[in-house]
Amino acid sequence: MPDLDIQLQINGRARRGTVPPRLTLADFLRERCRLTGTHLGCEHGVCGACTVLMDGEAVRSCTVLAVQADGAEVTTVEGVAAPDGTLSVVQAAFRDHHGLQCGFCTPGLIVSVTAFLRDHPAPSDEEIRDALSGNLCRCTGYQGILNAVRAAAQALEESG
Repeated sequence: MPDLDIQLQINGRARRGTVPPRLTLADFLRERCRLTGTHLGCEHGVCGACTVLMDGEAVRSCTVLAVQADGAEVTTVEGVAAPDGTLSVVQAAFRDHHGLQCGFCTPGLIVSVTAFLRDHPAPSDEEIRDALSGNLCRCTGYQGILNAVRAAAQALEESG
């Protein structure tokens, strides 16, 4: 099958590419766009390290083909911060509440939590745990992550 032309918005910037039909969105982002914040862990959609927003919804970019993102708006962890580099509320909360350790899972968690808090601005601990269940972390024990999500939710509520 021949390569296909795609065009999409990534972090607010128009991107084009000619891609093989079976190239994943994760590989397109990392290899073609040099956005290496999207990490590849399991490459089966289980670990959550590759989570990005596609048209506002959290998706596992290792299970989405680049051609499926044609015409979409994609936000990676690089696009979560403000254009001047100021950390988002979620990023700052992860930093301030020790929600990261080695950092491998952090980009996927940041993106997942950003979407989650947009849709659930005042979550219970049970809702937070359920939302985090799709992102695997091998080093934090999750308590710092849970604290970071609580703090981000509170900061977002206070900022109105």
